[in-house]
Amino acid sequence: MVSGPIDPARRALDAVRPPPRLVDWSIFAIVVFEAVSGLVSFTVGTASGWPLFWLHRILGLTLIALLGFKLARVRYRLTRRGQWRPSTLLSVLTLLAATGAIGTGLLWVVGLDARLSYWTLLSVHVGFGLALVPLLLWHLTTRFRLPRRTDFDRRRTTLQYGALLIGGAFTYRAQELANRVLDTPGADRRFTGSQPRDGDGNDGFPITSWVADDPEPIDRADWTLTVRGEVETPIESAYGDLALDGEKRALLDCTSGWYTVQKWRGVRVGDLLDAAEVRAEARYVRFVSVTGYRWSLPIDEARDALLATHVGDERLSHGHGAPMRLVAPGRRGFQWVKWIERVDVRRRDDPAQWVATLVSGFD
Repeated sequence: MVSGPIDPARRALDAVRPPPRLVDWSIFAIVVFEAVSGLVSFTVGTASGWPLFWLHRILGLTLIALLGFKLARVRYRLTRRGQWRPSTLLSVLTLLAATGAIGTGLLWVVGLDARLSYWTLLSVHVGFGLALVPLLLWHLTTRFRLPRRTDFDRRRTTLQYGALLIGGAFTYRAQELANRVLDTPGADRRFTGSQPRDGDGNDGFPITSWVADDPEPIDRADWTLTVRGEVETPIESAYGDLALDGEKRALLDCTSGWYTVQKWRGVRVGDLLDAAEVRAEARYVRFVSVTGYRWSLPIDEARDALLATHVGDERLSHGHGAPMRLVAPGRRGFQWVKWIERVDVRRRDDPAQWVATLVSGFD
């Protein structure tokens, strides 16, 4: 029997498709990288960090091709009678998490701003991504097969993965161009993926809280700001005693997927540190919320920050951190501590602040 000519599209597909075991482990490696880079990106607020976001998006698009190769190979297990096994349900859940992460990511970059309660599509994307990692690890334990030496051909493997990455990069740039040409909402995104929120003052941007931070409204008459630690003159000031003459126009980029540029007014941290007479040994400044939430900045960066009591021409609302919140240009929104009651001047950084971001606010 003589076989017919090979379809050119099939030939091209076979040329870029890695061996099955390499596909499986490549999917695992990319998912781990996407999860790690996504979490690290939460801390990146300056334009110098753009390569991390680009690589995250390009590898995410490359993952689509690898998942396509995988599904083409195993689809019979899902569609034929008698092929379902106990592990098949786990495979389906893993696929749903991967599809959810990719789908919500794609919808977000084209500018769709649908919400699920208080969650933006970007937040849902993060949730799917976090769920995908343990599901994929569990899935691997049911079909654990290390790549063989025969799976590697230096020239062929390099060309295959080069083609996949170039395809992902081309698709990403094409999507960016389409956003601009079609003037979609996604065209105004920052390099972080955040979309703009226009308006001035408290109503100009959403109210968000990190994890469980949701204190009762704070009475300014009973509130005090304390400055302590590596200082010669500790300070405890009532709201009415603060010199609210510091102003700063700064961009707030929230990890839930939006950004806003506002005029902030309040107390210059540099003035506060000078008044407290910081000791030479001081290296960090920690800003502490009434909820226990906290974040630290190197002392030179902290001097340029602002403890805001007003946004636009309005006093901060409770939801935006009244009576005082940190304004830290170049930092992401979760690092702009709300409801501040204490400033600690320290010799060392505070690694435990990462734990505080997960447990603060819980009773």
